Amino acid sequence: MSTTAVAQQESRWRSRPSSPVAEHSMNSRQAAAQVTASSRSNFYFAFLLMRKERRSAIYAVYAYCRLIDDIVDSDDPVEQKQAALAVWEAELQAAFQGGSPQHPVALALREAHQRFGVRYEDALLVLRGCQTDLYKRRYASWSELYDYCYHVASAVGLMCIALFGCKHPGSREYAVHLGQALQLTNILRDVAEDAARDRIYLPQEALTEFGLCEADILSGQRSTATLWLVRHLAARARREYALARATLPPSDRRALLPAEIMGSIYFGLLEEVEQRGDAVLTHGPRPKLSSRRKIERALQATLHTLLPFGDKLLAPAY
Repeated sequence: MSTTAVAQQESRWRSRPSSPVAEHSMNSRQAAAQVTASSRSNFYFAFLLMRKERRSAIYAVYAYCRLIDDIVDSDDPVEQKQAALAVWEAELQAAFQGGSPQHPVALALREAHQRFGVRYEDALLVLRGCQTDLYKRRYASWSELYDYCYHVASAVGLMCIALFGCKHPGSREYAVHLGQALQLTNILRDVAEDAARDRIYLPQEALTEFGLCEADILSGQRSTATLWLVRHLAARARREYALARATLPPSDRRALLPAEIMGSIYFGLLEEVEQRGDAVLTHGPRPKLSSRRKIERALQATLHTLLPFGDKLLAPAY
């Protein structure tokens, strides 16, 4: 969803007088679905096979994450971004702790919490991760980066497993690893775009290991060292995909089909990034999968998950 579209939606929300839920002109579920559909995200394909009630709830989770992420990535002054995120923190508290949220997406989150048990703690972690982006532009170590990924990605997965209907406690570990894998893939894809905003997620310890410095990333200077750096980060992402696959509880395999579709599509994106190598450091077309390729990977994950012995007869989706 574009920043302009988000701003227009936020403006419409703020312009409405505070009123009971029944009097809100925009249906909360429709608002969440609109944000999700207009984003054209890789996640959208993963949600299509869910039952309507659960799909509406996961649209609310995605829309929440999309909206606060767009606040952080906007060109507004930092103070204005801080104020907007503070409003969302109050909306979260109202949605999850018996208050009266006003934003239609917050209303949809409240319903997701009440019907399916989406946790306040996980939703707040995502907000805290986005707040980090307001002031933190460098990461010293891999542990710092993994902590950031846990907040902005793994916590999203933890919000979702309740909506998927997971019963096994091991599904939380699966969600953590898959979230790490998806976020590391995002970081690789967006190196040049983030550098243009003076953000470098690649840890300083990794740059040092390969004899690089910040200037190499900011300038998009390509070399043998940058190629090996990209390959190293890709290998770390692949390891998280493998750990997700290894920790997926068999009893929750069918429930986790949407997550497996996400994993399959993002793994395809990682392969695309790997093919480009350190060209991802330079400005150019953003690596992405075509709609046809996304559908193919979604189908592969579906067959692998749903067919009897599909996990044994077919190649893994990632």
